[in-house]
Amino acid sequence: MRLIISLFLLFQLIQLIQSMQVKQALNVFSRPLQLCCNNPKTGFFRDGFCNTNALDAGRHLVCVKVTNDFLKFSKQRGNDLITPIPEYNFPGLKHGDCWCLCVLRWKEAFEAGKAPYINLEATHIKTLEYVKLEDLMKYDISKLPQFQQSINIMNDSL
Repeated sequence: MRLIISLFLLFQLIQLIQSMQVKQALNVFSRPLQLCCNNPKTGFFRDGFCNTNALDAGRHLVCVKVTNDFLKFSKQRGNDLITPIPEYNFPGLKHGDCWCLCVLRWKEAFEAGKAPYINLEATHIKTLEYVKLEDLMKYDISKLPQFQQSINIMNDSL
């Protein structure tokens, strides 16, 4: 009997999680959310996208390219993003990695002048509930020449 109840509860939990997942998430421009990163695999669901649902208490919404300066800042604030944590499927980050960052961590770094650049096309629209678009635009990675080069190289290889 316990097995049947356990299986029933597991099935209900799976249905609840699936119902909370966003089918077609949008970015801050109200267009389809783009892939943030597959290496390392990022996002609350570890699917490469900065998708969210009600279970994502941290709101992993902002697709960033981390810098050493930001990583040091985050560690000083009690959020060590450098050290791997395998049990959470977290590889640890290094300078240049892309990652779906918690929106309030990005906002805190922004206010301290330590915010990393953002891939706005891969940043979830719910970010706008916490940060103004004009502030996000100041850190738009697509305006950096190195980013444009990497996009051209990626497109050439497709």
